[in-house]
Amino acid sequence: MIRGKRYVLLLSALLAMAGCGGKEGAKETAAPAVVTGVTTETVAAAPIPEGMEAVGTVRARNAAVIAARLPGTVAGVFVKEGDRVGKGKLLVTLDAAESAAQAASARAAATEAERGLEEGRARQRLAAATFARYENLYREQAVTRQEFDNRRADKEVADQAVERAAARLAAAREGARAAGVVAGYTRITSPLAGVVTAKQAERGMTVFPGTPLLTVEEGGSFRLEAAVPESGIGRVKVGARVPVAIEGGGVAATGRVAEVVPAADPGSRTFTVKIDLAGAGLKSGMFGRVFIPTGERQGIVVPKGAVVERGALTSVWVVDGRGIARMRLVKCGKPVGERVEILSGLSAGDRVVTGGVEKVTEGARIQ
Repeated sequence: MIRGKRYVLLLSALLAMAGCGGKEGAKETAAPAVVTGVTTETVAAAPIPEGMEAVGTVRARNAAVIAARLPGTVAGVFVKEGDRVGKGKLLVTLDAAESAAQAASARAAATEAERGLEEGRARQRLAAATFARYENLYREQAVTRQEFDNRRADKEVADQAVERAAARLAAAREGARAAGVVAGYTRITSPLAGVVTAKQAERGMTVFPGTPLLTVEEGGSFRLEAAVPESGIGRVKVGARVPVAIEGGGVAATGRVAEVVPAADPGSRTFTVKIDLAGAGLKSGMFGRVFIPTGERQGIVVPKGAVVERGALTSVWVVDGRGIARMRLVKCGKPVGERVEILSGLSAGDRVVTGGVEKVTEGARIQ
């Protein structure tokens, strides 16, 4: 009996201790965590711009595709992709024996024409002196009229020969100059200062007129060439400022519409709009987007920092009237600058956490 009483007393003590521990645990669970150092904002309706988005490609405003202008063989290539070159920098040399031979032949023809002119002038001087003597003799009636007319005809023929020789010399010099210009096409220089973005020429390669050799793009000056649908082209005006985002360069800014191509692409039914860009990190070939505004509407927007993404779920922390944080699932729309549109899940007047969201837990008290 005594042993049974001991067991009953021990069991009662254990139950009493368990009851005290359970009350303390419940008491600890009931006390919410207090979070400080966070910022909140009361949600309100705000104007959201509406419009259409067009995509395009960043291109250099000034670019030169340098091609061969005569047939030949590439003798030397003095640049590579990424090199910065100045205007007039030697890029490629060609070996074109035919053009060199033609230039030499043209120079020889010019030299021959110069000698022909000198010979004609000598004959002209002789004919003029002979005519002067016969003119004096004719006045003295020492020669006949026929002899005097013959000398005058010789003088006129000599004058015309000099004129023809001078014309041949001018033509020969122009031919030599043209041949020299063609021969100069073997030395290919940069037409502008910029960066070499493409190189097709290799030493020993045979080229023909029109064969692309290099591409040089002027640095620091870029445009976004976007394809705008026909339905929105009427809202695009030259000189207008439009929002632009270049994903590869991390650039989000405002660009100026520089040109609207007046003809549509019959395949895609779009117009090409060229938008001047400014900013570091831009390179030709990057993908970009432009927003063409068409109006605005009222909607709910919150700072991007207020949105919490966990896997496929998107939520925000909402603070109720007692200062308790509750997670609420939301559906996001398009970004609006540094804010994002909330399509569902929030209403005007809700108070959301916008800064320090990583500190907040479910049921925490916000101070």
